Amino acid sequence: MGIVKTDTRPVTASEMGNTDDQLVRHALRLDIDAFHAEYCHVLDEGDLQLWPEFFVDDCFYNVTARENFDAGLPVGLIYCEGKGMLKDRAFAIMNTAMFAPRYLRHFVTNTRIIGILADGAIEAQANYILLETLHDNPKGSIHQAGAYRDVFERQPDGRLLLRRRVCVYDNLLVPNALVLPV
Repeated sequence: MGIVKTDTRPVTASEMGNTDDQLVRHALRLDIDAFHAEYCHVLDEGDLQLWPEFFVDDCFYNVTARENFDAGLPVGLIYCEGKGMLKDRAFAIMNTAMFAPRYLRHFVTNTRIIGILADGAIEAQANYILLETLHDNPKGSIHQAGAYRDVFERQPDGRLLLRRRVCVYDNLLVPNALVLPV
């Protein structure tokens, strides 16, 4: 089981479905790209108390190696079930955790709409790169490269929130500690 199994050959307009479906998918992709911009801004600026607000209450968040994901293993470097666990993690990082100061920069690209689930939730995937710069080592480095495997829920006010985010990193090793959310 890989991250994505798709037919990579070019498709004709008629094979892609009707124009209305294409417009809906395009609009969803734009909404998800806007979501990613805000999500990454919050994490890059270190506003961890705001991070859980990007998720529904009954959410799932996992940061896992591609090897584990491909093997169907649930183990992850970060594993949170529910918004309460996300809030606890954010609180612990902000108030109790001891780690070297660092700056992060998230880059998200190639957003794809995988499908619309029966309940209207949106399944999507996007690639990410996470750069990290430590205060004692001003030379930045790639901390992770991988893919977000997401399920979004549209809220009554129109916002998108994450029901599920699985961050599948491709690195064989994650340098330094994985302290902050991806």
